Amino acid sequence: MAKDNHLKEIAGLFLKLGFTAFGGPAAHIAMMQHEVVVKRKWMDEEHFLDLIGATNLIPGPNSTEMAIHIGYERNGWKGLLTAGLCFILPAVFITGIFAWFYKQYGQLPEVLPFIYGIKPAIIAIILTAVYPLAKKSFKSIELILAGFTVLIMGLYGFNEILLMFGTGILGMLIKTIRTSGTSLKSFSPLLQIGSTGLIHISNVKLFITFLKIGSILYGSGYVLFSFLDTELVMTGLLSRQQLIDAIAIGQFTPGPVFSSVTFIGYQMNGLYGAIAATVGIFLPSFLLVALLNPFIPKMRTSKWFSAFLDFINAASIAIIISTCYEMGKDSIYDWRTIVIAVLSIIITCTFKKINSAWVVLGGSLLGYTLYLC
Repeated sequence: MAKDNHLKEIAGLFLKLGFTAFGGPAAHIAMMQHEVVVKRKWMDEEHFLDLIGATNLIPGPNSTEMAIHIGYERNGWKGLLTAGLCFILPAVFITGIFAWFYKQYGQLPEVLPFIYGIKPAIIAIILTAVYPLAKKSFKSIELILAGFTVLIMGLYGFNEILLMFGTGILGMLIKTIRTSGTSLKSFSPLLQIGSTGLIHISNVKLFITFLKIGSILYGSGYVLFSFLDTELVMTGLLSRQQLIDAIAIGQFTPGPVFSSVTFIGYQMNGLYGAIAATVGIFLPSFLLVALLNPFIPKMRTSKWFSAFLDFINAASIAIIISTCYEMGKDSIYDWRTIVIAVLSIIITCTFKKINSAWVVLGGSLLGYTLYLC
């Protein structure tokens, strides 16, 4: 009975986030941190940080993988599937509606005034959530210096994955220097790792294309769009305007940005194309998280790999801050957006138990009002 209750809790939480989590992976993870660590206390800050670090080590959409990790932690395989599907499907459903509208009428509804206010509110949510994570992550001078270095290098455009792995390896080297001569038994835990329309050939190709992208893609949703430009636009399968409109849908709708592929699949091959593209892009995340999650506690029992995780976590926080800065440059550029951002920060800091969705909704409505002034 307790397990059934866990599944209901998982489904309720991630359905809510699926319908209300705007703003990309950093914002989604910030909302999850509030719900899972602060509000529900399903895990502590350190383990949540470990999961963030783990999602950065594998390809695929980070916030979706965090949802899948949390579901697996809470209720095993059933939790993994429940959390992942409940987080993904609302975005896919909403994107599918926009895809149908676009296919019928050739244009999108006017969404710019709403996006105008959403972005500054989202940045406030990220900053509020990253503060306690940063306090937990930067627990030594070495970690502070590593995080600061990653932040600077991230702002200068260095590859995020190289920064993550490089920082983790640096942590292992520091631990090795400090404990030289220690038995290699510290590594022992790691030794344990050791005929429907849908099946139409065009949909099979579509599925394989997005399965490939989902299996190798690191980085943000904007990296996804770069891949799609190469794979689909440059080969003449999709127009650049359709890709641009897919980006707009990804920004405006809640949930994972990768749900934009639902829109693209629908434009290319209707309903079955949307299903093939969506399943292809998200399937690798479920498989990779299922393989990786059981070994995270084992990594913590090794001194070297514990240091690896600590430095990965510090790098993750630095990258989130770097992402927030880049978002801020594009989103906070006049007195209206400054007002929205400041008010959102004040509200999230003053009313710590407020649901992030209300901050996003308030920012959207205020942005709409000020935009039309």
